[in-house]
Order: sequence, then C-alpha cells, then structure tokens
Amino acid sequence: MIGRELPPTSAFAGDDGRVDPTLSAAVAGVADGTRGLADVVRVLARARVLVPVVAHAERAARGSDGEHAQAGDSRGSTGIAAILTPDGRTALPVFSSVGTMAAWRGDARPVPAEAPRAALSAVEEGWEVMVLDPAGPVALLIPRPAVWALAQQQEWVPAVVADVVDPSVARAVAGALATVREVVEVQVTAGGRAEVAVVLTLRAGLRQVDLDLVLERVGAALAARDVISQRVDSLELRLRSG
Repeated sequence: MIGRELPPTSAFAGDDGRVDPTLSAAVAGVADGTRGLADVVRVLARARVLVPVVAHAERAARGSDGEHAQAGDSRGSTGIAAILTPDGRTALPVFSSVGTMAAWRGDARPVPAEAPRAALSAVEEGWEVMVLDPAGPVALLIPRPAVWALAQQQEWVPAVVADVVDPSVARAVAGALATVREVVEVQVTAGGRAEVAVVLTLRAGLRQVDLDLVLERVGAALAARDVISQRVDSLELRLRSG
C-alpha cells in the first residue's frame, strides 16, 4: 500500500541519517526489559525518524512478519510505503537510521520527519499503527493510541503497564457495561491476544440468539466510551456463565 509522499523540508538539511542516541537507548531499554514502550514514545515525541518513500511501480512492501501491503497502479510517481502487521492492520514503517531502513529495503528513499508529523501522516492515511525499525535489530510496534497521541502532540498514557490495567480504563469498562442487565460481573485484566481482556460473567440460561444480542450491546457500549476508544489499542472478550 502506498500513501502520499511527505513534502520536502529543510529542517533536516544537515542530518547524516544516524540514529539518535536517546532513541537508541530507549529502544535498548525495552529490549532488555529495563524500560517501557512509553519511554520510546516519549522520546519519539521529540525525535527525527526516517519515512520510506518508494516508487509506485513496486507492487508490495514487506513487513517484519513477511506480509505484504499491495500498492496501487503505477504512473511513475512515488509515495510512502505501508506494511501489514501480523494481526492484519496497516502500519507506517519508520526508521531510526538509514542503516535500519537499508536492512528493510535497499530501494527505499529515506525522508526525515519529526515523529509526530509522521504519526499525523499515518492517521490521515487511515493506517492504524506504526512500526519502528521493522527489520530490526529491535522492531517495535507503536500502538494506535500512541500514534494518535503523537499526532496530536499529547502524552501517551498506556492502558496497561506491567500487566496491570490502568484503574481509569477498568472503571470506564465497568461503567460502560453497567446498563447491560445480562452482565452479572465484569473483570478487566491484561489481555493475551489483545491489550486488554474483559472477562464477563453472564446470566445463566441465555440462548444463543440472546447471547448474540448481548454481545452486540456489549460491543456498542464499549465503543461508545471515549476513554476506551482513545486509550485501549485492542480488546478481547472472555465469557463466563453465572
């Protein structure tokens, strides 16, 4: 998939394409477990990244998982490449240095940009997430709420830290489901397949048709809460019978 190319800028005229030491240290901290992803996002808010621009004639851009995002028909122009994440979302790849970009694709042209500006481009294209250095040495997925926070130049507060769900997020989930009468109990925990797991104890004896309607109301109630939509990257539901 190809997006619009970022307009040229002279702000990085003297940029030699090497990684910012502060960003490198934050990424290394995530890799060795001494720092969290929020530290990387905090550094990115003030950092330069390299955005890959490729020719439209190139039909696919390869992600770190081997998936491809298809490009449109070529007319000899260029644009920003996108990749697919393992869960099927479209991501903007960004790079800390020309070396990490070359390891991903040798034919991509690096365009320097402030990370918030790159995040805004992703949002405008409708691309959900960003991936920093998808070919390594450390590939980091920047989740949707963090991308939105960067684009708006706001601080990102993760919904889950060290497998503990932020209390404000847990309260928002419980409050959203308080009006669904078939829900007997709500527990909110760190997820396995998703960022946050919502464990629902439902009234016993529900028929399948009733269960389907309840889950529709649950989904609508959760989607309507701004705290959830803005803070939580992904949700999974786990059901229990009361």
